[in-house]
Amino acid sequence: MSRSGGGGRRPDSRHDQPTQAPAPPFQRGTDRGSHYGSGAAPSSSHAASTSTAPAPSSPSISASAPSSSSVSTLVEETEQKLTLAALAAATPPPSSSQAVGFPVRPGFGTVGRKCVVRANHFMVQLAERDIHHYDVSITPWVTSRKINRQIISQLINLYRLTDLGERIPAYDGMKSIYTAGPLPFESKEFIINLPDSDPRPSSSTRLRERQFRVVIRLASKPDLYTLQQFLRRRHFEAPYEVIQVLAVVLRAAPSEKHTVVGRSFFSTDLGPMGQLGDGVEYWRGYFQSLRPTQMGLSLNIDVSASSFYEPILVTEFVQNYCRDLSHPLSDEVRLKVKKALKGIKVVLTHREYNNSHKITGISSQPMSQLMFTDDSATRMSVIQYFRERYNIALQFTSLPALVAGSEARPIYLPMELSRIVAGQRYAKRLNERQVIALLRATCQRPREREENIRMMARANAYNEDTLVNKEFGIQVADDLTSVDARILPAPMLKYHETGREASVNPGFGQWNMINKKMFNGGRVEVWTCVNFSTRLNRDVAFQFCQGLVDMCNSKGMVFNLRPVIPISSSNPNQIEKALVDVHNRTTQQGKQLQLLIIILPDVSGSYGRIKRVCETELGIVSQCCQPRQASRLNMQYFENVALKINVKVGGRNTVLVDAVQKRIPLVTDRPTIIFGADVTHPQPGEDSSPSIAAVVASMDWPEVAKYRGLVSAQAHHEEIIQDLYKSIQDPQRGFVHGGMIRELLIAFRRSTNFKPHRIIFYRDGVGERQFSQVLLHEMNAIRQACASLEEGYAPPVTFVVVQKRCRTRLFPAENNRCDLTDRSGNILPGTVVDTEICHPTEFDFYLNSHAAIQGTSRPTRYHVLYDENRFTADGLQVLTNNLCYTYARCTRSVSVVPPAYYAYLAAFRARYYIEDETSAGGSTDGNRSTAERNLAIRPLPVIKDNVKDVMFYC
Repeated sequence: MSRSGGGGRRPDSRHDQPTQAPAPPFQRGTDRGSHYGSGAAPSSSHAASTSTAPAPSSPSISASAPSSSSVSTLVEETEQKLTLAALAAATPPPSSSQAVGFPVRPGFGTVGRKCVVRANHFMVQLAERDIHHYDVSITPWVTSRKINRQIISQLINLYRLTDLGERIPAYDGMKSIYTAGPLPFESKEFIINLPDSDPRPSSSTRLRERQFRVVIRLASKPDLYTLQQFLRRRHFEAPYEVIQVLAVVLRAAPSEKHTVVGRSFFSTDLGPMGQLGDGVEYWRGYFQSLRPTQMGLSLNIDVSASSFYEPILVTEFVQNYCRDLSHPLSDEVRLKVKKALKGIKVVLTHREYNNSHKITGISSQPMSQLMFTDDSATRMSVIQYFRERYNIALQFTSLPALVAGSEARPIYLPMELSRIVAGQRYAKRLNERQVIALLRATCQRPREREENIRMMARANAYNEDTLVNKEFGIQVADDLTSVDARILPAPMLKYHETGREASVNPGFGQWNMINKKMFNGGRVEVWTCVNFSTRLNRDVAFQFCQGLVDMCNSKGMVFNLRPVIPISSSNPNQIEKALVDVHNRTTQQGKQLQLLIIILPDVSGSYGRIKRVCETELGIVSQCCQPRQASRLNMQYFENVALKINVKVGGRNTVLVDAVQKRIPLVTDRPTIIFGADVTHPQPGEDSSPSIAAVVASMDWPEVAKYRGLVSAQAHHEEIIQDLYKSIQDPQRGFVHGGMIRELLIAFRRSTNFKPHRIIFYRDGVGERQFSQVLLHEMNAIRQACASLEEGYAPPVTFVVVQKRCRTRLFPAENNRCDLTDRSGNILPGTVVDTEICHPTEFDFYLNSHAAIQGTSRPTRYHVLYDENRFTADGLQVLTNNLCYTYARCTRSVSVVPPAYYAYLAAFRARYYIEDETSAGGSTDGNRSTAERNLAIRPLPVIKDNVKDVMFYC
């Protein structure tokens, strides 16, 4: 549930939406204010309808045939079916035939108060070097980057002064090395022997296992000149190969010293560590990434913390799941333990050598019953083996054994003799207690975080590193970069005229509901409450509902004072039965339940089940409340829950004054639909779980405050949204169109009586390397969805990627100025940067739209990949910032534009629908291929229409 902080309510969860009847097609001449009736392309009709509208010509998606048949086929289909060829390119063509041309920056923003901030970007200077890329082949093949680095390090030590021509290569840990000049050969083979980590007498077989054949072959010659031309804006495709070389050089030394996780490094030497509970601890470290910017190359450095397994005995770890180890594990606990331990490396404590074993599972039998056949073909028990071989009497014989090795030759390891190897990242989802502990331990105010970043950069001593500075001629600045910024003004927010305050101008990114009424109060006639908490009696539940209903009415809703059936308390072990009973009792009275208030059980874990039953089986819109909060009868909590309830029954809490008065450029001049889209992926190891895509779209115009959401399951870790548009050949109905974009366009038409004349698409969750692929596929889907509704229907689209996990941090240049910082010492909400640290040529910006509740605020990066609407820098920056004040669940501006935020919430809600099905049995068989797993994608439970039609995810 939500908590409030400062002067406003902070973001929380839950969501809703209305029923969809069969939608009318986009007929000619039936659209109010629309000139699309003739079926002509919108480029001409737009100009006819509104003289101030921009021409839809804009950067086109382009690719040429010779480079990639798949890309060219896609573009040819797009041009033929969707008339993209008619949209002339307004930017220089991409310099690569395989590239997608993104729009160039339309200028720099000027709106807002100017200021200076410091960014955690350290500028990088390069010397002229003749870079060579060599492929590395190591036989036998090794998956461990750590061992690979040991092999290449040994090779450099042995042959640097001779065969390597005194060069010091930079190695990426897998298949590539880079040199600042040519090696004396184009291809050469080396034999490298590594010392065996096992000190036992070695056999000839073991010696061969530690001998490696290394073949180095010239692969390419990355040219620094292309990078220089790109940074000087004379080349329009980022030379990622060259940037990758330099990144590998800068990562070489820390990769050998620290534990590598993605682009971050962690170590017990990089700061204090601490316990998170349940056998998990956190380590501190730092993130670094090399980025091209307007000022040149920049090294983005940020402090980090991540969770790791504690190096404890497995029996200690298992005690987090089962306190009493003297009895066999139940089937449920055994599955949980198996899932938690699978893939972890352990070492045996009773042996002098420390070879590690990777856990593949746990035995189905306890060790007291577990038998195996030893090397001499003797059948014996695990207990007998350890007693006779090592004189060890195992203590926890009721526990299963750990299983390592292969299925054909399993190795059984007693839990009490197995210690978890240190430095293994805990990649599973942290529970609530662990998350809170991690946040408390790592939360840093801006001034402290900035100084820690400086300390990390100094400790790395890039300019003193022989490989970085002497060999490759790279110099890294000593301090953070000062950057010009602007502080955008907060928008005026509109509330209902009957309130004492009909509008508000938020200060410092927050406001409150005092003296205000919701812009559109929803109506709730049929409702009731079910209490699943055993520590709240019926009287407290009644008082809670009474206080909540009174608050809803006082804020402008029309909320019936009497529940349709009496408020009841139910057994938390019979949740489904209680929900079905409430539904049936209401239906028997001939009424449709509009809202069910649910006080959750005292023990967490039932929320997902409740939402699945309510939203996909019974068609009930619900509002869940924590028993701890419900018992307090707190007015501020009532306000917060009332905000959520209102949008779940079709109301709107607040809208932008400029929207009501139609003063938002490229939004309110003609019907505009704003989409948000996101894809969430399952936790590592959850191979049986699909990725979930969610798309939301505004259903009101010009206010753009009410969003309808759709969700869809797709292949495991598939990033491109597959169900934006789809079509099938039906034997009876013929060619049938479908997909989320089409359904939402029809719903917008039904809701507003307008066809969208313009589309703005905020796409979350896309990495830079995926930009081209995602844009090509998803723009094609948008075009197909539009064309399927009406011939020639192709409204102009602006496609913006939202990167909420960017690692750029902005700090006040002057910490003591009240006009430049908030009470937490952070930069002010509305701070925007589109110079210096942004892309050299493309249309992107960093926006800090919120006030941090704790710690350091995190700006979001917005990158425009396609823009037929021809936004100015100010136009898109101000629109995005203003939308961040319309988030329905709190009276604060939020850090991510609401349509993208809502899409994330909708996808997260859908994950609840299936988590019980996919988590009970643990991971799938590791031997199954990705293709096999993808074939088994189970569709999500279908959300009932009456639920889908409201913002149920809020």
